[in-house]
Amino acid sequence: MLISKVKEIKISENVKIGGQKHFTLIAGPCVIESEELVLEVAGKIKDITTKLGIDYIFKASFDKANRSSIHSFRGPGVDKGLEILQKVKDKFNIPVITDIHEPWQAEKVAEVADILQIPAFLCRQTDLLIAAAKTGKPISVKKGQFLAPWDMKNVVKKLEESENKNIMLTERGAMFGYNNMVVDMRSLMEMRKFGYPIIFDATHSVQKPGGQGDTTGGDREYVYPLMRAALAIGVDAIFAEVHPDPDNAKSDGPNMLRLDDLEDILIKSLEIDKIIKEL
Repeated sequence: MLISKVKEIKISENVKIGGQKHFTLIAGPCVIESEELVLEVAGKIKDITTKLGIDYIFKASFDKANRSSIHSFRGPGVDKGLEILQKVKDKFNIPVITDIHEPWQAEKVAEVADILQIPAFLCRQTDLLIAAAKTGKPISVKKGQFLAPWDMKNVVKKLEESENKNIMLTERGAMFGYNNMVVDMRSLMEMRKFGYPIIFDATHSVQKPGGQGDTTGGDREYVYPLMRAALAIGVDAIFAEVHPDPDNAKSDGPNMLRLDDLEDILIKSLEIDKIIKEL
């Protein structure tokens, strides 16, 4: 076995992250643009992952609270967003993950979401972490772009001491000068030492924050190469934002994968995963 085993987190009756199994896929559009788009993407990815035998969790945000511009599209809001996410769960029988930005949202969102996601910029916000932990739901925390991987130990302790050990840590790159991100692959190994599943955010890792002036840029061409590298290290899940038409998406278009490319990418990714985990 090339990599150490970490805790297995149960997400739903049929989906787990961690342990020693194939990577789990967390994927969907960056933001809920419409109910129709969400159902289209969720349905197509569910078909692909079922065919390939990959556990799948749908992701989309009801609110993008940290857009570059005040005029940028943020999403439908918490009430309408949760209504749409519930439809995804009911129609496709898959778990869903979405992010929260304020402590009051935790309990409300936990009524629908199977995983609460803590955005990278908010990963040190103690009240937000405590509120998320108290729901009892699994928590995925994105490592801040400004943090060293070993500094995530304090985030882990805040959740553990709030009586929640259903923790996952997500690598999404680190700031490299202005408007640029890099991924130090050692980060995946360092955070794995905490004993919890590690997720690699393949699409946010190629962002250029604010790189287009009033919007965020990105380099989509680097998503799959970085994803291959992370799988070769042995991550437990891949997070990827996927859209039928990324160039016209309302958020994060430059770094999102094309839905039509996803199946080929996952087929090759499984081959790497099998070798590394000796499955």
